[in-house]
Parts: sequence; C-alpha cells; structure tokens
Amino acid sequence: MADVTTMNNCSKDGGATEAVTNNDCTINGTGKDIIKVTVKKANVKDPEIFSCLLQPASSDSDLDSIGVRRFLLARKAESGVHRRLDWRCNGKGYVAYRNYIRRPRNWENSQIPSYPSTPGNSGRWMLTSSPLSRLSEVESWSSSKDLRSGALASNHRTSFSSSISDSDRPHGQGVEPAYSFVGMHCIFDQCKSAVTVLKFGHMSSDLLAYGASDGTLTVCNVSDPPTVINQLKGHSKDVTDFDFSSNNQYIASSAADKTVRVWELSKGLCIRVIYGVSPQLCIRFHPVNNNFLSVGNANKEITVFNFSTGRVIAKSIFDSEVTSMDHDHTGHLIFCGDAQGCIYSVTMDSHTGALSRSHRYRSSSKQKFPITTVQYRSFSLLAGGPVLLTCTKDGSLSFFSVALEVQGYLTLRCSLKLTPRIHSIRASFCPLLSLNKGEYIVAGSEDSNVYFYDLTRPKHTCVNKLQGHRFPVLVVAWNHGENFLASADLYGVVIVWKRAKTSYKGNI
Repeated sequence: MADVTTMNNCSKDGGATEAVTNNDCTINGTGKDIIKVTVKKANVKDPEIFSCLLQPASSDSDLDSIGVRRFLLARKAESGVHRRLDWRCNGKGYVAYRNYIRRPRNWENSQIPSYPSTPGNSGRWMLTSSPLSRLSEVESWSSSKDLRSGALASNHRTSFSSSISDSDRPHGQGVEPAYSFVGMHCIFDQCKSAVTVLKFGHMSSDLLAYGASDGTLTVCNVSDPPTVINQLKGHSKDVTDFDFSSNNQYIASSAADKTVRVWELSKGLCIRVIYGVSPQLCIRFHPVNNNFLSVGNANKEITVFNFSTGRVIAKSIFDSEVTSMDHDHTGHLIFCGDAQGCIYSVTMDSHTGALSRSHRYRSSSKQKFPITTVQYRSFSLLAGGPVLLTCTKDGSLSFFSVALEVQGYLTLRCSLKLTPRIHSIRASFCPLLSLNKGEYIVAGSEDSNVYFYDLTRPKHTCVNKLQGHRFPVLVVAWNHGENFLASADLYGVVIVWKRAKTSYKGNI
C-alpha cells in the first residue's frame, strides 16, 4: 500500500504539519516549524491517525504544547491502527474493537477455545482465525496454574441481546421447514394439577414421564396406541425434578416435601426414600457412574448420594438455593444455577464423587431471578464445541460456550429477553437444527403457546409457535428420535406434538 502524506495549516503564519507513513519517527520542531511525524508500518493507511494528529489550533493556544500533543497523539494512535485493522478484516464494528482492547493480558496464551461474537454489528456470530474473545463476568476459584493465566479478571460480557414479546408472530419467509408439525399425536389429561417437570427417557423415543404439583409421577408410552404405564404416588408435595437412569429402569425424583425417592419402573414401586432437611429442588444421575445421584436443595447444597445405599458421599455449599442442574457428557462437570441467578461450574470425581467448585458466572442484571433451566449439550457447530443453555424465572434465555479443559469455564455467546412471567417456565434446546444455520430453543409461555426461537437473530427471533393449550405452558421436552415434542401446562394437560416429515437438507 502506498505511503500517504497530508499537509494542513496549523497557525496563522503558515505553520504546517506533515504526516508521512514510514519506518521512522522524528520530531523536527514545534509551533511555527514543520512537525514531521512518521508512523511505522508503511503498508498501513488509516485516516483516523490524521484525525488524531491534525488537531485544529486556536488563536490563543500555546503552539509548543500543540506540537507536542500532536506528536503524542500520533504515537498513541499507532497501536490502535493495528488493532482496528484486525477487526475490520472480519467486518466487525466499534463495540467488538472496544471489547478486544479491553481483553485480559496474555489471553492468547490461556488456550480457552471460545469465539468472539459481534454485539455492535449484526448480532450474528463470525468465526475468526484468532482465538481472542471476551470473557464473561465470572469469579473463579481455580488456581492460576489451572487457567494457564492469572489474569482472568471480571469483564463486561460479549453478547447481543434481544427483547421480544411471547405473542410476537413468526417473521421472515415463514416457518422453519424442519419445525413444521402435523398436529397433536396424543394428549394425556389424567393429571389434575400443574405439571412441573417433563422428560423423555434416555435414548428413548416412546417413554415419557412427567411430575406434578400434587406429588405424583406419571409414566407413559407415546407409541401407538398411547398408554399410561404407571402413576407413581409417594411424594406429599410438588415434584420439583426427576431423572431417568441410563437404562431407563429407574427414576429418581426430588420434591418439595424434603425427600428423594427412587422408583423401579417395571414394578411401579418406590424402592428407596432419602430424607433431607430442606426441599429437594433438582436431581441428576451421573452419566457414567449411575451409582452416584446428585441432588440440589434449598439448603444451598449439592449432595451426592450412593444410589445403592442412600448414603451421603459428598457435599458442596453454594451462595443460594440450588434450583437446577445438569451434567456434562463426561460426568466430570456439574453445571448448576441458584436462586440469585448465578451459574456454577463444579468438578466431580467420577470414582469418589468428590465435588469442587470451579467457576461462577454472575449476571450483570441488578434484579436477581432463580435459574429454572440448566441444559448442557456436548456439541454445537455454531459455537465450535460444547454449549450450555440457561433460563431464568423472569424469561431471560442465555447461551454459553463451555471450555471443558478449563474446568467448565463459561463464555456468554448470546441472550434473549422474553416477556416477564409469573410462573417458572422451562426451556430446552432444539436438537434438530442445532447443526445448521441457527441456534434454536423451544419454550412455553403464559399465553398458552409453545414458541421456537433462534437466538442468533437480533430481530424477529420467533420462528414458529404451536397453539393447543388453554393455560400457561410450563415445560417442554423433545424425544430422542426428535419426531415428538411434548409440552405440559398449568392444569396438567400434556400434549405430544408430531413433527412433519421433511426433506430439509439440514436434518440429521
């Protein structure tokens, strides 16, 4: 690129300023003399250097001071040129550049595999060859040796956010092809109270279970003809969560009656009761060692139980009630959310069950709401690795990339603010289109509809909705085959929606 030379009058008596892009930097005089400033990197042509350098001089200003100031401004702008060019080559704007220059030192050597977003530009993700990205607001209990850098400081997050109403209609070119449904496959209305949790069995397309606020657990088969297999009764208060064992032979449930119950599905019997001192709010089987059962409670704890004996193996204390949780696919990490909106990464020993807190993500929002959903997925093409979805009671959806090699370090990628709500409504990944262009989420709403969102769209985020419930939809769940979507509402009605067959090339 050719050198650039600019001349400009800087005083009444004809003083001029000359800026030449070259490989030296000298100052020949100030005031009435010629100021010659040369900037390194001859192949750089950036008019912003001259906007800093050629400051207008007033009639009463000190010409010596002006000359020195111009020289210093040119030197200051030199490093900024290089940084701005790094971002311009990727089509990014000022906000991305500002986030870049505020990054922690030695971030290049920390080897955290995350990718920067473009909050101030289009809101869409742009993968770059550079490993640099902004850190989320986190507090870490890990040693600097584990993080490879001691400078992982708290910073403002890099994300775009969007705020929409649940009643917004889908925009664009119509419904996403792979999210077309032929209608209702079946309806279960045996339950007469609010359904609080809903799940399909592991690696199962037909086995469905849901827990309710009356303490019952209902197990169904959605294949033709749809049938209710068992109704498990034992809890005296709301079923807050449950989980299938890896072989779907057992269900472990937690409830507000301060108990954890283990059920054998083939017999429909409760084979073990574990009593606690506070409401048990969330529960998960270990994905590798099913003898470990992790339970979060209102006593600010996660407790690991031995499934066979019911004895406590390990505990970890948190800052508030642990309201939701999920394991990663390896079983070495637990991700959990609390009643103050914080998200924790917790390491777990698969052999001993020992727990150790690693990181904490704090929302920048002044108002704190409980986390209702924490869902992990092992891979997203858009994020280039594992991801985590969270949802708060006020309707805030957040999407994180996960650095497994840094003990579950979270980087916020995008967020979506829905209409504030009264009830605890859960959200779920849409696995069908996760390897295509967008990052799709499905969630219920208080207007009785089921909505599909693309988190990567800054506007018109809703891509489809399902209408059929008469009351607020609290929970949703996909089956393993991804051909059924189940949703349940405040009055106990569970609808299983059948997805239309499509030749969409992005399907898996």
